[in-house]
Amino acid sequence: MSLYRAMRRRILTPSVAETRMDVRGFHVKSDAGRKLLETVGASFLAGYAYAAEARTGRDAEPKLEQVPTRFRGFAYEGAAMAYAVREGLPVGRRTLVAEFLDGRGDDHVYMAYVGVGWAMARLPRFRWGTLHAPDPLLRWLVLDGYGFHQAYFRTEKYVRQHFQEARFPWPAGPADSRFRWYADHAIDQGIGRALWFVGGTDPAEVVRLISRFPAERHADLYAGAGLAATYAGGAEETELRRFWDLGAHFRPQIAQGAAFAAGARARAGLIVPHNELATQIFCGVSVEAAQKVTDEALIGLTDEGRLPSWEVWRRRISAAFTAHVTA
Repeated sequence: MSLYRAMRRRILTPSVAETRMDVRGFHVKSDAGRKLLETVGASFLAGYAYAAEARTGRDAEPKLEQVPTRFRGFAYEGAAMAYAVREGLPVGRRTLVAEFLDGRGDDHVYMAYVGVGWAMARLPRFRWGTLHAPDPLLRWLVLDGYGFHQAYFRTEKYVRQHFQEARFPWPAGPADSRFRWYADHAIDQGIGRALWFVGGTDPAEVVRLISRFPAERHADLYAGAGLAATYAGGAEETELRRFWDLGAHFRPQIAQGAAFAAGARARAGLIVPHNELATQIFCGVSVEAAQKVTDEALIGLTDEGRLPSWEVWRRRISAAFTAHVTA
């Protein structure tokens, strides 16, 4: 590694202390729960560091592939953030994220787009035009990542004070102007994911946090929390069933989030036992079957209606699990 690349890694990479539960002031359910969530954070920052020092968008792959299966997706997410941050710098290369997605990053495309959203939160707004998120469907995950970041690092404002963006200025293209109103919904889905971390994977605490938001935001928040509960884990079977029961009015959204998580894990080949457990509880099917539902729901999606294709996709997935969520 060159001295310049080592310095770039050191300057750009946040301190791992920023992911400690006591530093963040998050709820601690147990030592095991704390260790899991801090390992998630450390894995994210490891991936970030690998990409911060990499010469190209593919050079981080060997190290990323060495991250343990359960945490590898978070490392890829961190790498995508680092590449996007580097592209946003005045002297940054402009092809890093594209190169990343042309390689093994494509298996982790959902997490990669979320990582770009983390970069959005760290870059000044006048640099948001550098963000590489060309897929008109998945680009809503950038705002999901932005929402997660803000809830995770600006918890007082975004979680306890329930701050909501007004007239969010991204996506900015002419084709996106009809759906600019949807930005807050995508951001709330990311905030919901973060609440699983802020609440320390404790179902009662997560539900308590959600309940304090305005009622019209609950559906998106539950979808995000269901996704995190399935993808990241940290809850035993009895706890997952308690979350399912406490969020009974939002089971379609929880199931949709869980199916997204199942699809992301399956596409990347990162399925571990807690993914199967959560998917069975929230969707009533295996990870493989849930992924099939998400894939089939993609057929014929367009942005020609009154809703963005992303929301249509979500609603199709929720509808597919109607029998389970009403049982």
